[in-house]
Amino acid sequence: MANADQHIATKLIHAGEPSPRVGGAVVMPIFQSATFEYGGQAGYHDLTYIRLNNTPNHLALHQKLAALEHGEAALVTSSGMAAIATSLLTVLSSGDHFLAQDSLYGGTHDLITNDLASFGIEVDFIDADDPGSWKAKLRPATKAIYVETMTNPLLHVADLDAVAAFARAHGLVSLIDNTFASPLNFRPLERGFDLSLHSCTKYLNGHSDLVAGAVIGRSPLVAAITRRLNHLGGSLDPHACFLLHRGIKTLAVRLTYQNASALRLAEFLERHPAVKRVYYPGLASHPRHQRARSLFAGYGGVLSLELQGGVDAADRFIARTTLPIRAPSLGGIETLITRPATTSHAGLAPEVRLRLGIADRLIRLSVGIEATEDLLDDLGRALET
Repeated sequence: MANADQHIATKLIHAGEPSPRVGGAVVMPIFQSATFEYGGQAGYHDLTYIRLNNTPNHLALHQKLAALEHGEAALVTSSGMAAIATSLLTVLSSGDHFLAQDSLYGGTHDLITNDLASFGIEVDFIDADDPGSWKAKLRPATKAIYVETMTNPLLHVADLDAVAAFARAHGLVSLIDNTFASPLNFRPLERGFDLSLHSCTKYLNGHSDLVAGAVIGRSPLVAAITRRLNHLGGSLDPHACFLLHRGIKTLAVRLTYQNASALRLAEFLERHPAVKRVYYPGLASHPRHQRARSLFAGYGGVLSLELQGGVDAADRFIARTTLPIRAPSLGGIETLITRPATTSHAGLAPEVRLRLGIADRLIRLSVGIEATEDLLDDLGRALET
């Protein structure tokens, strides 16, 4: 069994595992049962039932995820958006107001500006790099502040310590989407955040074969989010729990390699005359490189770039690569390449993308675990031709 003082690589393997092991099984079995015998539970939310996310597969994952980020509790959900939406709908009600970073994943931006607005929840977007400007946007109804560890797709790194401190000073619930960093590179609860959210589809699972989400944080908040999720129905199937449980165990070896590989690729691309700009916090040229160094154990496997040409040049480059797969999403063992304007941020109006700095020619690369030398050769050939 893992304990709080062990390294995260050890916790990934041993935290949350049942003791004694079920039937002696080294690997957590799949409990493919929708419901379980009544055991005298006092209330509805205590019944063991798949939709309540509390089968043995769910509980093992909850314990493991909480241990990875030193959280009091954790919850898995049917997707990353289920984790985000349910968390916001728990800490916010009609008439409430919150602050959100002005450069967010497209799905989150749409949720905030369209769906939450229809529920009477208002938002002001903030420059997460300018703490001095936040207080002016506070209202009596302000209840929360929401940011991302590294933004998608421009890899901005906000003043995260200032966000957590601001939330504490003004009685706000602080929420952070930690998908891009994962618990290996950053653990928000250790820096004072209340809730850490993940799309487990990405690095935590790492194999591009499931969709899942997670909420990690203080017990009262996670318990409230769980009750809301029980009613909204965003449950995770036991087989998906099994796959996620298995995928988490290799996070350290996968992401350590991806951290190193992405940095080498970013350095190569930055030097190439056909490349106008590379967005990656591990580069010394990144405007918040020193902040990233102080916050993160690694800079992740995602980088973005702009070529000297326009959209046509970007599309030609993508078409000429042979190893990256042209597909959205990120965090898997295979390298993926896409233009965010056509995938992850296609739902944003062109003028909004332009205001956020997401050019149509921007290319996002999610680095897998292929040999770095082969990826370097492939990208180099695509740029030269």
